[in-house]
Amino acid sequence: MAMEKTFNAAEAESRLYEKWEEAGAFKAGANAKPGAETFSIMIPPPNVTGSLHMGHAFNNTLQDILVRWHRMRGFDTLWQPGQDHAGIATQMVVERKLAAENQPSRAELGREKFLEKVWEWKEQSGDTIINQLKRLGATCDWSRNAFTMDDNFQHAVRKVFVDMYNKGLIYKGKRLVNWDPHFETAISDLEVENIEVAGHMWHFKYPLAGGETYEYVEKDEDGNVTLSETRDYISIATTRPETMLGDGAVAVHPDDARYAPIVGKLCEIPVGPKEQRRLIPIITDEYPDMNFGSGAVKITGAHDFNDYQVAKRNDIPLYSLMDTKGAMRADGLAYADAAAQAQAIAEGGEAPADVTEINLVPEEYRGLDRFEARKKVIADITAEGLAVMTTETTKDEDGNEQEVQVPFVENKPVMQPFGDRSKVVIEPMLTDQWFVDTAQIVEPALEAVRNGDTQILPEANAKVYFHWLENIEPWCISRQLWWGHQVPVWYDDEGNEYCAATEEEAIELAGGKSLTRDPDVLDTWFSSGLWPIGTLGWPNDTEELKKYFPTDVLITGFDIIFFWVARMMMMQLSVVDQIPFHTVYVHALVRDEKGKKMSKSVGNVIDPLDTIDEFGADAVRFTLTAMAAMGRDLKLSTSRIQGYRNFGTKLWNAARFAEMNDCVPSKDFDPTAVKQTVNRWIIGEAAKARVEFDASLANYRFNDAANGLYFFTWGKVCDWFVEFAKPLLNSDDAEIVAETRATMAWVIDQCLVLLHPIMPFITEELWGSITARDKMLIHADWPTYGEDLIDEDADREMNWVIGLIEGIRSIRAEMRVPAGAKLPMLQIELDAKYQDALSRNEALILKLARIESIAAVDALPKGCVTIAVPGGTFALPIADIIDLEAEEARLTKALGKVEKEFGGLNGRLNNPKFVASAPEAVVEESRARLAELEEEATKLKAAKQRLAELA
Repeated sequence: MAMEKTFNAAEAESRLYEKWEEAGAFKAGANAKPGAETFSIMIPPPNVTGSLHMGHAFNNTLQDILVRWHRMRGFDTLWQPGQDHAGIATQMVVERKLAAENQPSRAELGREKFLEKVWEWKEQSGDTIINQLKRLGATCDWSRNAFTMDDNFQHAVRKVFVDMYNKGLIYKGKRLVNWDPHFETAISDLEVENIEVAGHMWHFKYPLAGGETYEYVEKDEDGNVTLSETRDYISIATTRPETMLGDGAVAVHPDDARYAPIVGKLCEIPVGPKEQRRLIPIITDEYPDMNFGSGAVKITGAHDFNDYQVAKRNDIPLYSLMDTKGAMRADGLAYADAAAQAQAIAEGGEAPADVTEINLVPEEYRGLDRFEARKKVIADITAEGLAVMTTETTKDEDGNEQEVQVPFVENKPVMQPFGDRSKVVIEPMLTDQWFVDTAQIVEPALEAVRNGDTQILPEANAKVYFHWLENIEPWCISRQLWWGHQVPVWYDDEGNEYCAATEEEAIELAGGKSLTRDPDVLDTWFSSGLWPIGTLGWPNDTEELKKYFPTDVLITGFDIIFFWVARMMMMQLSVVDQIPFHTVYVHALVRDEKGKKMSKSVGNVIDPLDTIDEFGADAVRFTLTAMAAMGRDLKLSTSRIQGYRNFGTKLWNAARFAEMNDCVPSKDFDPTAVKQTVNRWIIGEAAKARVEFDASLANYRFNDAANGLYFFTWGKVCDWFVEFAKPLLNSDDAEIVAETRATMAWVIDQCLVLLHPIMPFITEELWGSITARDKMLIHADWPTYGEDLIDEDADREMNWVIGLIEGIRSIRAEMRVPAGAKLPMLQIELDAKYQDALSRNEALILKLARIESIAAVDALPKGCVTIAVPGGTFALPIADIIDLEAEEARLTKALGKVEKEFGGLNGRLNNPKFVASAPEAVVEESRARLAELEEEATKLKAAKQRLAELA
């Protein structure tokens, strides 16, 4: 049956994928040769709530290429799939679903019933992203699909927690964490979005204790006094006035001479009931910036990460002001008693075991939302005259200008942390959490990368890895959620802890006491940190664990190098004393065509599912692969995807041409036995393409692999070989025809085999359409041919012919020779070797370059443009064919326009202010445009030079 005229991706993709699945093509070990080497790769588990975005498409396309390539090469291959239970995200989805359906809320249901609802949702909707990955063509072993809440995974997580707890590697403590007031839980840095918003900086006076004064002096860079005045206060600036109530000190830089007279003295927090105003010390620390604001910084250790470090260094008390919802605390002692207790501590008294229990929120602020409290604090301080004032010029009712004193408030953008799920402002908060003492387990993870056991590519990302791990802090692993791995710790009535894998074991440890379980769940990064061993059946000693661990390569994004990659390294080395993977390939971001990060709010998101619907999965996959230059962000556009769909069409048309010329693959074809130069040449080109493709993938140069196949398939096969083969297919010599048909069929097959890892659908469809096969392309053997198929003489001859034709075509285009015009060509000199090449291929040259004749001459007439090729020189007499004067004017005008734009752009890029202030994407786009203009100018100048030769 004849091939279809076009490839119907929408119809074929689901049919082919189903056929692959039915054949068990994705299962671990499928297509493996006896005694085969293993290749295993772990999918970075998408959230169970997730849907495919372009980052997923990019990441999984690269994984699938490696998996298909190894599978075809006969490796015992496993691509392990699975999903992460996604604590906050899943809990949020289910809570919203309950609200939308007017069902009881989470609080009304209670923990047990709510978790039943979560599992119901998971069973109904949790495989959405799996089906979307299948549309992309991902060949994971879905029969092994894992979930971080599977029974075995829960068993693994509990075992690791208990073992680490018993070794002293996990402990409970109070530290500052990112706190989400909406979900009322600690969250990780990765779940925080720092967004620039319009903000304010208020300036306030902290009066010195006892009415003390000092001379405040400011000087310029030359040491000249610019301001000198007697002050009875120290001025601070803050973007969060509501936290002043919890100040433990005011810090200045030790080199700041302005405040030297008052270091060690006390100042008064200017808010709260006057009779209970707390006094706090003025201390020195390296943290304050002498050139920013007043140079004095209030230290609120319980509500700011930088302040927390200053407070720890200087033994400053940490006073917590807010509840779990982000409202000002309403618990504890009356404010007067709490303030007295805090003042006693400031004067050297003994602090209680937990200072954070002291509530220093005055009664008039208690229970207020933190932002409402901010307004009231500002109003109260200003009313008391303790706001720093500045002079402003205004107009009175009659329009007369007058100077008035107003509070000094700077309007300035500030970086504010928001919960990526809740979209509320995150509060740094001191809470009791479970931590991993990472300092005790970090060294093996560092050493594994230092000594090369694990390689991180591109190498620049190893610096990120080292930076995080060499400066590692304790890892907060608890979350105040219901969905997740519940902490395996129980408490008796006295608060004693019992850590065990089961409640029965905990009760036994407690001597039979009645126990209550810790309500917290574990950070999803803790469970996903065990992903490599947990998915392979650990702690059971499974065959899969023995065979496929350690895995070979991890492909992931740079944003989770620390959150996931580093933690997997630490956890696997800590638990089983082995690295989890030998190579980490870190891919860059997929951006829009202008280099901007894709964002729904900006409206520049390219949806992979939409593009698959429009252009087919192969086009999307090839585009992502061709642009995957190591360490460089992708600038994606639908026009690029459309262009690579055209590449698929070109391949399809070449296969149809072969079919129409009875080019049918033969198992008996011997590529080393062909005789025709053209056929030997294209076989050698296929060999070079295979060798280069394998070398590129072995070094994770995905873009080189794709672009090399594009150049070979479109340039060498579809363009040149198809044209070169036509005269041979029309030959009167039956042997030549048969050999060319067999060669054409073999070469098309090689295109399909080599392209299959990147473009699996169209290649599989063509493979099955061309002829009956004993196995699908996904199970075809990867070729091993190489230099043995390269015929140097054929390679030299045909590439010389191509070079000559391209030279002629280039001149015709540059000189704007009419497309239909056939030109005579003159031969000045040519050595014997290439004379034979010319003689054998003259008919091809005449046809493909639109030349009417080739004549040898001793000297060139006027009006010729020369073409230099290896071994000789040719010329085209074109002076009488084109309007030299008009062409000269056109080129001059075009060159002038290019040079003008080049000059303006070059000047802008040489301006340091432009480079420093313009958005990075704009600067990058300008540099790319400058390179284009430079190339265009070079071509125009070459054309003008050629035109000058004609005069």
